[in-house]
Amino acid sequence: MKVDLPDIYNAATTFVDENIRQGRGKKTAIYFQDEKFTYQDLFEKVNQTGNALKDLGLEHEQRLLLVLPDSPEFAFAFFGAIKIGAVPIPTNPWMKAKDYEYLLQDSRARILVVHESALPEVETIWDRSRSLKHVLAVGRAKGRALSFESQIAKASTKLEAEPTTKDDVVMWNYTSGSTGPPKGAVHLQHDMITITELFVKPVLGMREDDVCFSASKLFFSYGLGNSLYFPFRFGASTVLWPERPEPERVLQVIDKHRPTFFFSVPTLYARLLRVEKKYDLSSLRICLSSGEPLPPALFHQWREKFGQELLDVVGSTEATHDFLANRPGRAKPGSSGEVTPAFEAKIVDEEGREVPVGEVGNLLVKGDSNAPYYWNKHEQTKKTMLGEWLKTGDTYYRDKEGYYWYCGRSDDMLKVGGMWVSPIEIENTLLEHPSVLEAAVTAHADQDGLIKPKAYVLLKSEYQPGEQLKEELQNLVKNKLAPYKYPRWIDFVDDLPKTVTGKIQRFKLRGGR
Repeated sequence: MKVDLPDIYNAATTFVDENIRQGRGKKTAIYFQDEKFTYQDLFEKVNQTGNALKDLGLEHEQRLLLVLPDSPEFAFAFFGAIKIGAVPIPTNPWMKAKDYEYLLQDSRARILVVHESALPEVETIWDRSRSLKHVLAVGRAKGRALSFESQIAKASTKLEAEPTTKDDVVMWNYTSGSTGPPKGAVHLQHDMITITELFVKPVLGMREDDVCFSASKLFFSYGLGNSLYFPFRFGASTVLWPERPEPERVLQVIDKHRPTFFFSVPTLYARLLRVEKKYDLSSLRICLSSGEPLPPALFHQWREKFGQELLDVVGSTEATHDFLANRPGRAKPGSSGEVTPAFEAKIVDEEGREVPVGEVGNLLVKGDSNAPYYWNKHEQTKKTMLGEWLKTGDTYYRDKEGYYWYCGRSDDMLKVGGMWVSPIEIENTLLEHPSVLEAAVTAHADQDGLIKPKAYVLLKSEYQPGEQLKEELQNLVKNKLAPYKYPRWIDFVDDLPKTVTGKIQRFKLRGGR
């Protein structure tokens, strides 16, 4: 399905200007700590930021790198760039200089907007980028950096949207690096409206009176929708929270701001359940989980404690947002749900032929919000963007009722004794043991060079590793699953390598880069 749009279309007019036309100027758009910003505030600040960027020479199609925590300035800069036809690139504000150097060199960004906390990292690599012309610092500007606040304060609050086409570039989103170096997925002006109209409206039923809070941050595609363009499309409100998502602080934010939508990842949901102090979560009506598969045990524990379903949804940076989702009231624990109206899906074998219901294969999705290509990554584009279809890199099977069941990344699947084994299935079984907080399973060669499952287990704090516990875990898998699936080796670890968005990086456990 597609959303009917005029050929000349600028996304900022939908997500910012339209709220003023709808009479929402006095309504709160953003809650930020103890401040509130109305839709009129948002409209004026977006216009000022767009004008300030133009005054600094940023032109149509040129890139703007955003190194900001979740904050109003992120929204101002993101939509201000889009309104003048430039291309914002949301970026993790907690990275190191070498990471920013890679992104600046790859994107050729002309302007960088950075929070003062990340400015020291940026200063060390400023002169290594041939394209970078200006750095705007939010907060205290030092050295050669210009003050973001001062620049926009002197700019006009009036700005006509650049007459971009619906197929012009609107933003880039870099992949999270769960399978290697980040790649810049290029997105178009029509992508965000496609997701909100064909996923958020029919599946989630977001309304003007909703308040959104996402523990997943704006620099991640999942968080960008959750916290920014989802609520702005429907005139709802968003809670922007700049801190790292520590469990008790997250619960305090929910208790204070009373959101109706909450978005997070399975790892954090598990940690929230372990907070002993009581918090009021009764305002929530929709809880979404993404990033990695949601174990059935976690679904049941959350519903038992808080009376809410955890809706497991699946998307990707390349798809803009979610292509599979469990619907409110009809979630199947352990599944990734059904195809959303924004997409079509099919499961194929290695030769590209569709497989029967119940058989495992590679998931492909087709939708109007799929990125057309990766920037400067021709070979990877050819392997991933297969005409109208996007190769997700995930293996799935579909049941008779149309629900999709995740079996692991294509490169994470194990073949043991000639049989395909899903690491996710083993991990979910290990998580059923009361001692296990997190688990990751990878392929490992035995003394004969044959591939067998190996598990890396992070225990809950009250449990101690030992041979007896290791045997318990192995027997649990043997008894729950086919015996050949049990992990031949179990390593107890203090932590598991993850991307900044919470995905376990199995390739690092395998010794990859």
